[in-house]
Amino acid sequence: MTAADDLRTVRDFVRYAVSRFNAAEIVFGHGTTTALDEAAFIVLEGLHLPVDALDPWLDARLTRAERARLAELIEERCTSRKPAAYLLGRTYIRGVPFRSDERAIVPRSFIGELLAGGLFGGEGFSLVPDPDAVERVLDLCTGGGSLAILAALTFPNAEVDAVDLSPAALSLARENVTEHGLADRIALFEGDLFAPLKGRRYDLIITNPPYVDAEAMAALPAEYRHEPSLAFAGGPDGLDIVRRILAEAPAHLARAGGLICEIGTGREILDEEYPHLPFLWLDTEDSEGEVFWLTARDLGAGKDLR
Repeated sequence: MTAADDLRTVRDFVRYAVSRFNAAEIVFGHGTTTALDEAAFIVLEGLHLPVDALDPWLDARLTRAERARLAELIEERCTSRKPAAYLLGRTYIRGVPFRSDERAIVPRSFIGELLAGGLFGGEGFSLVPDPDAVERVLDLCTGGGSLAILAALTFPNAEVDAVDLSPAALSLARENVTEHGLADRIALFEGDLFAPLKGRRYDLIITNPPYVDAEAMAALPAEYRHEPSLAFAGGPDGLDIVRRILAEAPAHLARAGGLICEIGTGREILDEEYPHLPFLWLDTEDSEGEVFWLTARDLGAGKDLR
């Protein structure tokens, strides 16, 4: 007898997956943070159901083929330690779907949540009061292209450039851009940060660069080792690439432009190292002090003070 023989409903498989994940002590962090969320995602996506609505399907009985597929996915998640997004070839940020495989890290970024919130065109305080007025956006270290696509959706009149050092990641980004029908608005560039952009300037630069420090790289859980290390390794303290972005961004920002950057846990280091830069730290539901905002004027005033 196997799980596929014993279990019958969506509820059965969600419960079984939670138990199996807890027993196997798998690690989360690729779009989910708990065993229940991971189980719901695998079961719903594995059945081609909406991933944001578990309750309507809980008592649905499954076919033999569906039961076999779910049992296989749950077992492979435990034994291979591959992220669920790789097993299913799909993940989501704020409900927007993206293809996902080993060519790039699994899409996840606190910036995705911020783009969907009130900081860009919302009432009250806003980093970008009028999203319609944004004409040029740059996504550095784009990986599979998720933030470039979210930016194109957030700023409907903008042309978006997306840069990555990895040809494999860019091939996945191209598939995602095409799937979203945005090939006429998103241009992909292969190269090292700003190098392929030839002096272009932007109203907004967004970036989720590699920022894992050497100690953390050595201790990465098995799930993260399935992802390209190039997308993680940020040098001894994790901030080598962030420093380069801070140094080079002023030459690529429009006068009224701004930079939003995710850095992980390096806030204290940056605050100490760049005392004259007025970092605005942006918190999300799951993060505190891991994303900063600087305007072009901020960077112009502080870039030579280190």
